[in-house]
Amino acid sequence: MSDVPSEAERLLTSEPVIAHLATCVDGRPHVAPVWYHYADGVVEFLTTGRKLENLRRNPRAALSIQKDEGGRTEWMVSIRGTATVIEDEAAIREAAARINPRYGASEDAWSENVLVRIDVGSASYETY
Repeated sequence: MSDVPSEAERLLTSEPVIAHLATCVDGRPHVAPVWYHYADGVVEFLTTGRKLENLRRNPRAALSIQKDEGGRTEWMVSIRGTATVIEDEAAIREAAARINPRYGASEDAWSENVLVRIDVGSASYETY
């Protein structure tokens, strides 16, 4: 059972908005946008490059997800957790089938990406 508030879970699964992933290596922050899928206390996304390198070195991560309309924030969810890099090809394909179509991309887009799962340690939300 997840410690994520049920209203935050509803917001996280309501529509395809962008999450901003924060990683940190050598005391320096790095923030980048990612498409995501949330279910049962786990956030999944597909990535490569600097984000992946950072998470391999330091699995602690944070996500900020926010929905705006006309420049006004409607809601936000903040998540902290621990990332696991999954390099299993079948798991990557399954995650791509969950994530990519939600954002209007084909399931096989960006096939070089690797799956990352973040187990949510804490979550908070706000609606406006």
